[in-house]
Amino acid sequence: MADAGAVLVVGAGPGLGSAVARRFSEAGMPVAVSTRTQKTVDDLAGQINRTGGISKGYVADATDEDAVISLFDQVEHDLGPLEVVVYNAGAFTRSSVIETSAEAFENCWKIGCFGGFLVAREAARRMLPRQQGTILITGATAALRGSANFVNLAVGKFGLRALAQSMARELGPEGIHVAHVIIDGVIAAQHRDQSSHNPDALLSPDAIAQTYFELFSQHRSAWTLEIDLRPSVERF
Repeated sequence: MADAGAVLVVGAGPGLGSAVARRFSEAGMPVAVSTRTQKTVDDLAGQINRTGGISKGYVADATDEDAVISLFDQVEHDLGPLEVVVYNAGAFTRSSVIETSAEAFENCWKIGCFGGFLVAREAARRMLPRQQGTILITGATAALRGSANFVNLAVGKFGLRALAQSMARELGPEGIHVAHVIIDGVIAAQHRDQSSHNPDALLSPDAIAQTYFELFSQHRSAWTLEIDLRPSVERF
């Protein structure tokens, strides 16, 4: 892809984040990968580079405003203007409401929602002058309904969905595509014990990543605001 814009995946851990980074790299786009762990980003960037892609890893805390601004500065300096930004970071501690500490609740909200705001806002600031770009946000079924013992996930995901909706309506007319992807089910990942799952019940991270790429590829006359993905056996 000639003169391909750069891609930034925030939350590029094992599973979906890595798969998204690899998919965009396969399209010839330079990919920046970011988490809070140096080894994670180094391993993924190295893997992409060894297979002929262009990738660079960055350690950053998505909940720190200065760190997010610095991350975007570094990525655009190293790889060029960002054409796609993916927010895939999240944190979740399962617990009942009465057993949920204020610290745990705030931490899950900050990573699950506040970080998404900081990253998406900074992406919009870079893309608006060019009047083009794609911002993709990873959601979950918890964005639609809160379940027992899932307060730490649902609150952040509800907020993240509202962020995507508001930004899509504001930025769409300016040429920026914002889309929210609801992941309904468990994503297969090498680090996760899959022995207790029916293989058909697990979402393939590569298949999800293909949907992210297709969202980016959509013509602006037919943009998707929200899409939900689930295995064939998943209950609605």
